Amino acid sequence: MQIETPYLLDQLEAADMLEIDALHAWHFELNEALLDEADAAAEAGLPFASAETVVTIEGVDGRERRVWRFTYNEVMEAEYLTEEDTWLLLDGRHRLRCQGAISVNGEI
Repeated sequence: MQIETPYLLDQLEAADMLEIDALHAWHFELNEALLDEADAAAEAGLPFASAETVVTIEGVDGRERRVWRFTYNEVMEAEYLTEEDTWLLLDGRHRLRCQGAISVNGEI
């Protein structure tokens, strides 16, 4: 049985929180217009590539605000590490983990 490798873009679209380089990102934003272009190309069976930023991630390291920007091509070239459930971006210079929100139901 072959396990299908996930796409980082799909995980980013479903994520509520991100961890990058062992820091929790307090904000991230996807370029929805670029994702729409990529979806349209996929539906038409056409290849798609772009050097435009597809995700911007912001976090705080101590008192320093840090910002990471990754292009569509960089995200598509990310390597998934199954055992760690993380993605390596830019040839391993950055580690990214997508997380879902934790919610509690008050009903018993």
